[in-house]
Amino acid sequence: MREDFPDLLAAAREGDDAAFTTLFRSVQPVLLRYLRTIGGRLADDVAAETWVSVVRGIERFRGDEDGFRAWVFTIARARLVDARRTAARTPVPVDVTAELAEMPATTDVPAAVDELMSTEAALALIGRLPPDQAEAVLLRHVVGLDPTQAAAVLGKRPGAVRIATMRGLARLRTLLPPPAQAEQPAPGCNATDRANG
Repeated sequence: MREDFPDLLAAAREGDDAAFTTLFRSVQPVLLRYLRTIGGRLADDVAAETWVSVVRGIERFRGDEDGFRAWVFTIARARLVDARRTAARTPVPVDVTAELAEMPATTDVPAAVDELMSTEAALALIGRLPPDQAEAVLLRHVVGLDPTQAAAVLGKRPGAVRIATMRGLARLRTLLPPPAQAEQPAPGCNATDRANG
């Protein structure tokens, strides 16, 4: 939680680009994860439309930082529903090559790749859940919304979100590959024996 959120919000409402950029950067990465997991190829366009709506409506928003995140995700979900309707009536576009984001020189590239791969693998698993469970798990455990906020985004009761989250997590356990087992030495054979072959 940012202690300066009220000041950032007030400045963004007054047209301060730096303040709005800070708010954008605090939400955009997790917004894209959410949208890419449940919206696939529509994600980037939906995210852009979401931020256009945020800019238009930021004057009307009242609330704290958690409320802001929930508001942005509510808008994103509505834009995704609209985009799906439009896509259903539009021919599928030709596949496009994804652009790689530049990484700062100080980034530990191998660690960043490991983290990205584990994040992508986790999101791919969540994407295999039934849609209601996937959205509940994403909003609760990736976005970090509480059950009431997630329920507001999904248009459901908090209890229904808790149940969908619980079922989704239980299903994820069944989708996870079994943990790799450490190599066990043969009976009567110790590590020194194996090293000396």
